[in-house]
Amino acid sequence: MRWSVGIEAAGERVLSREEIVELADAIARSNGIATGIGTNRYGAQLVVDADSREDAIARATRIFLEAAATAGLPAAPVVRSEAVSEAVSEAEDELDGYR
Repeated sequence: MRWSVGIEAAGERVLSREEIVELADAIARSNGIATGIGTNRYGAQLVVDADSREDAIARATRIFLEAAATAGLPAAPVVRSEAVSEAVSEAEDELDGYR
């Protein structure tokens, strides 16, 4: 099953545009997008294949941390992670059509 996973890490200093562009380049290999320009947090939205929500978050977290290291970002603790399966997202879209 495919999952959309959002992950965010919080550090101690404000990150530059160039640093987040480096993260975006590293995340792009995994069909992801990066966030965090001008804040002390950096994050990503990734799409991964996994059997469960927990597996999806674990897989995306590994990709995220590797990409952050590749981008040269300072190590920071993950402060947010969430995952939504395509099945849930499609069901919500269908419900929206009835509202």
